[in-house]
Amino acid sequence: VFRRRRFHRRKAHLVLSALRHRARELGDRATLVRAETYGAGSFGAGARSSRSCRREASSRPATTAWVRARGGRRLLMEDFYRAARRRTGVLMDGDEPAGARWNLDADNRERPPRDRSDLGVDPPYRRREDEIDEQVRVDLDRWERHEGITFVGDDGPRRFAVTRGEARRALRRFLERRLPAFGPYEDAMMRGDPWMAHSMLSVPLNLGLLDPFEVVTSAEEAYRAGRAPLRSVEGFVRQVMGWRDYVWHLYWYLGEDYRTRNALAAHRRPPAWWSDLDGASVGATCLSGVLGDVRAEGWTHHIPRLMVLGNWALQRGYDPAAVTDWFHRSFVDGYDWVMVPNVVGMALHADGGLMATKPYAGGGAYIDRMSDYCRGCRYDAGVGVGDRACPFTAGYWWLLHRRQAELSGNHRMARPLRGLERLTDLDGLVAQEEARGNRPP
Repeated sequence: VFRRRRFHRRKAHLVLSALRHRARELGDRATLVRAETYGAGSFGAGARSSRSCRREASSRPATTAWVRARGGRRLLMEDFYRAARRRTGVLMDGDEPAGARWNLDADNRERPPRDRSDLGVDPPYRRREDEIDEQVRVDLDRWERHEGITFVGDDGPRRFAVTRGEARRALRRFLERRLPAFGPYEDAMMRGDPWMAHSMLSVPLNLGLLDPFEVVTSAEEAYRAGRAPLRSVEGFVRQVMGWRDYVWHLYWYLGEDYRTRNALAAHRRPPAWWSDLDGASVGATCLSGVLGDVRAEGWTHHIPRLMVLGNWALQRGYDPAAVTDWFHRSFVDGYDWVMVPNVVGMALHADGGLMATKPYAGGGAYIDRMSDYCRGCRYDAGVGVGDRACPFTAGYWWLLHRRQAELSGNHRMARPLRGLERLTDLDGLVAQEEARGNRPP
C-alpha cells in the first residue's frame, strides 16, 4: 500500500502502531502477518469484516428504509439525524427534543476570540510513545532509505489514541475538560490553535477503538448531569450520531459508482504544491496555515477541511476523484468510507445535490468572519480584482460564472447568481483567475 500510494507519514505511523499494539494485546489469540500486499479493498472482504464489527446508532435496514421512503432523493443529514434521535431516545425528553429544539446550530456560530491566539481550553489527551511506536518509526525510516517508499508530511510524536485504553482516556478528557467549550466555537478557526475544543476522537472512532453510540451516550450523560451545556452536547452528538453515521450508511447504500460522480465537470489535477502540503509557498494566510497544519499533523477540524481546503478545490475545479484520494492519504482519520461522501457529496458538490442542498462555496468574507486568518494577510477579503484581491473571493465569483448552467436550477443559488450581474469588473476577474492557473495564491 505504501509503495503504491504516498500517504502522510503520521498516518502510516499511526495505523501500523495501532495494528501492532492490538497484536500485542491479543497475544497468541492473533497472528500478525507482515506481507508485501493485501488483496481486498473497501468493497471486498475487508469491507464486509469492518461492517460486521462496527456499531452505529442507526442500523443498515433502518437506513435503507429511510432512503427508500424518500425515493432515493433529498437524503439530507438533518432528516436522518432527527429520525435517529427519535428511534434511540438520545437527547429526547419524551417525544420532544431536549431543550425543545432539534438543532442548536444558530447558537454555535461564534467568532473566535479577538483578544487571544488560542481558545484557552485544556489540551487534548496525548500519551507518550512506547517501544512499539519507536520500532514503527525505525521501519518507516528504513523503507524510505532502502525500499523507495516516500511519504508526505512531517513526522512527529504520536498524538492520537491507538489502544482501547488510550481511547477511553481521550474520551474522558474531552468530556471533562473540553466538551463544555466545544459548541460555541465549533465552526470557528484560529491559526494558533488548530485543536480548539474539538474532541480529537475521529481517529480512535475510525480505528474501531470507541463505539460511536458509547461516545454519544457519554456526552448525553454529561448534559443530564449538568457538566456540559446543551448547545455543546447537541453539536457534538450531531457530529457523531448525525453526520458520521449518515456518511457511513450512505457510502454503502450509494455504492461504488458514487465516487465517480462529477456533476460540475471538474477535471483539473491538483497542483504539486497542494499535493505536497507546501503551505510555505502559499501567500494566502488561511490556505497556507491550513496546509501547514495538515503537513505537521495530518489533521484539521471540519471547518478548515470544508471551507478552506474543500472550498478551494471546488472553486478551482479540482477533479473530485483526485481530491478524495488526497484527503484519504493526507489525513490520519481518512478512509474510503469517510472521504468519498464528504468530498464528492459535501465539499465538491459533485453528486449534483444529493447530500447538500447547495454547494459549500464561500468567499473571503466567510473566512474573515469565522477566523483570525485574515489579519495581516497580503490579500483583502473584500476585494475581488487586482493585486489585493482575495483568491477565495475572486474564486467564488469565478466558480459561479463558470457553472451558471449547472447551478441555475438550484433555488438556493438564485440570489448568489444574480450577484454576478452587480460585479463591475466580471471580465477582469475571470481573466485574472484564469491566468492564475495552478499557481499557489
